[in-house]
Amino acid sequence: MGNRTQAQRDAVTVEIGYALVTGMFLAAGLFVLCAAPVLVLGLVGGAARGVLVVAATVAGLGFVTRVVRVLWRFGGGPRVLPGRPGRNGPGA
Repeated sequence: MGNRTQAQRDAVTVEIGYALVTGMFLAAGLFVLCAAPVLVLGLVGGAARGVLVVAATVAGLGFVTRVVRVLWRFGGGPRVLPGRPGRNGPGA
């Protein structure tokens, strides 16, 4: 893994926690939004089950997308470009 300082390990831990918590909130919101027709329209039986399956799928995809995006951006922090000492990342 390499030699990481305690501060770097703590930053990774906090970022993972942030990604998971915000992912859970996003998933809950998406589920409620997609499942609302079941309550609003009074769907029953197969229609309700279908809407709930779609809602769960959308919520799961939203969760995974949020976690991956947060962690990807964290891992892609500022980098020093070769041949340009002191300048970080694109547009710096």
